[in-house]
Amino acid sequence: MADSDLTKAMGETAIDLRSDTVTRPTRAMRVAMMEAPVGDDVFGEDPSVRALEEEVADLIGTEAALFVPSGTMGNQIAIAVQTAAGDEILVGEGAHCAWYETGAAAALWGAQAVVIGVGGMFDASSVDAGVKPEADWYPRTRLVAVENTHNRAGGRVWPVDRLSSVVEAARRHGVSCHMDGARIWNAAAALSVSEKRIARGFDTVSVCFSKGLGAPVGSALCASRDLVKAARRIRKRLGGGMRQVGVLAAAARVALRDHRGRLVRDHDNARAIAAVVAQAPGAEVDLAAVETNILMVDTPRIPAARVVEAAKERGVLVSLFGPHRVRVVTHLDVEDTAQRGGRILADVIADLHDAHGGRP
Repeated sequence: MADSDLTKAMGETAIDLRSDTVTRPTRAMRVAMMEAPVGDDVFGEDPSVRALEEEVADLIGTEAALFVPSGTMGNQIAIAVQTAAGDEILVGEGAHCAWYETGAAAALWGAQAVVIGVGGMFDASSVDAGVKPEADWYPRTRLVAVENTHNRAGGRVWPVDRLSSVVEAARRHGVSCHMDGARIWNAAAALSVSEKRIARGFDTVSVCFSKGLGAPVGSALCASRDLVKAARRIRKRLGGGMRQVGVLAAAARVALRDHRGRLVRDHDNARAIAAVVAQAPGAEVDLAAVETNILMVDTPRIPAARVVEAAKERGVLVSLFGPHRVRVVTHLDVEDTAQRGGRILADVIADLHDAHGGRP
């Protein structure tokens, strides 16, 4: 049975820990969507979109912002306006723009991603080593891209001093900096600092409203006015120019207003789940790595696909993230049920471990 079919069959009883993208719009969002003043955003005439763009630019500390349908589009526009065909982008291991955007950077813009660092993180020395020398036979290194928080690393947060050192290294080489800040809100909550502090020095920052903040649709690309002007043209080229899209921007504005402050509860739930699951025979969890709302559960002696299927049967949905790895994500819609889901997941893993005598 497909996840969507299972969720439908279970109604509201399924505890969906697959992703923070599965949230449904709150009543306040639905009311705001219904009442939103709108206009044609391709003409720059949607007041709700313009208000959202001004708000998010202020939060991130940039001159302007551009509302886009998805984080993937935001990342790809950032790449498009800062690279040319044949250029290189330095990214961390497991970066979203290299793993989950269908090779768009290469297919659309002719740019290639080069991995530096380990586990999604890197430092100034990695940037220094990764930038190609100037010569006719080398590709040009034109962009450094940081993902914060880092999904495949388990929602890890970049320390602000490391971000600063990476930006400084890039500047020494004349290289631009992009932050894939889809979950920058979680990073800010975890560090108890402003998003503006985290984004300091970056030329472009993409942020998402439909992950931890719970809006149904939408991201934004934040940058200088000149880069946003160029980005509007690329957005249109990609088919992202929308019309009376203020109905979606209104929901994103509610998400910014109401949900940034509650993200620490998702982080607390993730740590509570990690503590419980780590005690289950057959499960391994790096407790120190659980910094935000994502945790990775390794099952070295149990195929992760069995864990996912058995958890489904008990009403808990988690994501397959490798042959022996399961991802768990907490969010708005499971605030009161996440820990119960974690206990069920722990029982599932323990039962599978016992059933096979600890053998795969």
